[in-house]
Amino acid sequence: MRKKTRLIHGGADIDKNVGAMSPPIYQASTFKQNGVGNFTYEYARTGNPTRDAVETLIADLEKGKRGFAFASGMAAIAAVMDLFQAGDHILLTDDVYGGTFRYMTKILNRRNIDVDFVDSSDLDKVREGIREETKAIFIETPTNPLLKITDIKELANIAKEKNVLLIADNTFNTPYWQNPIDLGANIVVHSATKYLGGHSDLVAGLVVVDDEKLGEEIHFIQNASGGVLAPNDSWLLVRGIRTLGIRMEEIESNTQKIVEYLVDHPKVGKVYYPGLPEHPNRDIHAKQSGGFGGMVSFTVESEEKALDVLNKVRYFSLAESLGAVESLISLPAKMTHASIPRERRLELGIEDGLIRISVGLEDVEDLIEDLDQALQ
Repeated sequence: MRKKTRLIHGGADIDKNVGAMSPPIYQASTFKQNGVGNFTYEYARTGNPTRDAVETLIADLEKGKRGFAFASGMAAIAAVMDLFQAGDHILLTDDVYGGTFRYMTKILNRRNIDVDFVDSSDLDKVREGIREETKAIFIETPTNPLLKITDIKELANIAKEKNVLLIADNTFNTPYWQNPIDLGANIVVHSATKYLGGHSDLVAGLVVVDDEKLGEEIHFIQNASGGVLAPNDSWLLVRGIRTLGIRMEEIESNTQKIVEYLVDHPKVGKVYYPGLPEHPNRDIHAKQSGGFGGMVSFTVESEEKALDVLNKVRYFSLAESLGAVESLISLPAKMTHASIPRERRLELGIEDGLIRISVGLEDVEDLIEDLDQALQ
């Protein structure tokens, strides 16, 4: 089954009870049992047919054993972190989403779980960072917001050699372009709020695991902690995923034209995009991913100039989030990455004048004209 077909016919596909082409929304909190212990579904926190539809679909798309749907991307990450216990150590990509940074440094440390950040695009640094008590390596590739690239396959080899789990956040690239489990990752996480939902109308998180034992552990955590995705949002997510392929292809087409424009603009400094020939590890990304995505970051001369651009755009909406049909623009230092101390941001290269855009499905000429008038 090819990619676009899998998006539509993967997972549970057609409802087997009445043949509905769209999965029914089972707005039920509990289910009648045929006898004590004799049931298909027990309680909606433990399992729900509509949630099952999206969970089986994402497992199929990511080529994993089991999938799990949560109430947000951070709820999904938190559930994965519940696999670990006091005394464990986790290595993370240094250029990581601000919410992930906040959770790892402000919540996880309360459990006496040690966390270190490392440039995961440098495999030697990863090797140096692994300790006896290291239990997992958590990566984003491409990263948020500098779009740094990590070699998933080579890192998976290191993780296997050191007997640690490899966890990959695949939000930016989606399973349409990239399948980390195919490359050796053990767990994949998504903020499904973004490209998978794709319409700015839901908040959701997904986890996919590569073996049944991990699946049992995550299901236990999901049921015990209860941060599950509601039936209506599960239905919206299935609907969003079905158009993922055509959205990702059109978004990428728009993005490449916008990047060409930005690279030549005199008021733009650095442009961060994996599709640029000079982007670090571009060849690695091209080898492990089918596309370069719709996320771009670029710098202007100052924070004041950046704020001026954000105030003047008309078709790029100033908003948190990304991956929607509409184009979004943000200032990471003041928005998505504000929870990271400024000194640390500057160390990573997240400058005060760094602008991040999520390219949508508008006519690309309108988007370029919009950026042009704002930059002028």
